[in-house]
Amino acid sequence: METLKKLLDIVLHLNTHLDGLVAEYGAWVYAILFIIVFCETGLVVTPFLPGDSLLFAVGAIAANGKLDLWLVMGLLLVAAILGDSVNYSIGKYAGHKLIKKFPRLIKQKHIDKTHEFFERYGGKTIIIARFVPIVRTFAPFVAGIGAMTYSRFMMFNVVGALLWVGLLTPAGYFLRTCP
Repeated sequence: METLKKLLDIVLHLNTHLDGLVAEYGAWVYAILFIIVFCETGLVVTPFLPGDSLLFAVGAIAANGKLDLWLVMGLLLVAAILGDSVNYSIGKYAGHKLIKKFPRLIKQKHIDKTHEFFERYGGKTIIIARFVPIVRTFAPFVAGIGAMTYSRFMMFNVVGALLWVGLLTPAGYFLRTCP
């Protein structure tokens, strides 16, 4: 039980444990970071994972020379894009089953309105959601349920991921290097 508590603490507060993990696991930390960002953005059930603070902490650790900034940014960018793509697909394919299974809770007219919303404002929503914890996890899922076209979703998914990783990780890096 104590081991489970320790593991949960590390996962939930990875940004504070990151320096120790880099020292202990070396290059494996890149894979751990990839998995965490992928799960946070790609699995509807993991919105509790650290996102913004993790990117910032990764940048600060990279400023110490313990991680390669460009490599970790590239990996996190791919993880964020793939994660949102998987989350969109889950929404797209599971959404229809949920409508059939729970017709009183999820009405087709609401799905139609959601589709209209995402076609009109979905791009902004996908980009802005990257910077809002919890919303970041659910926006691609809802875009999938609302049948936002995949090509449109991907365009904003990539832009949002570029901005999210490209702003927060260097911010941690540069703030760590400032005297």
